[in-house]
Amino acid sequence: MPFTLLVDEDHKVAELYDVWKLKKNFGKEYMGIERSTFLINKDGELVKEWRKVKVKGHIEDVLSYIK
Repeated sequence: MPFTLLVDEDHKVAELYDVWKLKKNFGKEYMGIERSTFLINKDGELVKEWRKVKVKGHIEDVLSYIK
C-alpha cells in the first residue's frame, strides 16, 4: 500500500478526531468508533470530514468531492 496503516489500540487518535463515542445496540451501551471518513492531503492537512457516515452512497459522495 502507498500509505501507512494506523493501529490505535488505546483509541488515542480516535479521541483526537472525536470519533470515540458512546454507542447503543440492542439496549447495551459501549464505547466504539463512530463511522467517519477524513480526507487528508499529501501535506497531512485535513481537507474534508464526513461524520456519522452511512455506507450506502458514501463512496460516491467522497469520489464526487475529490473530482
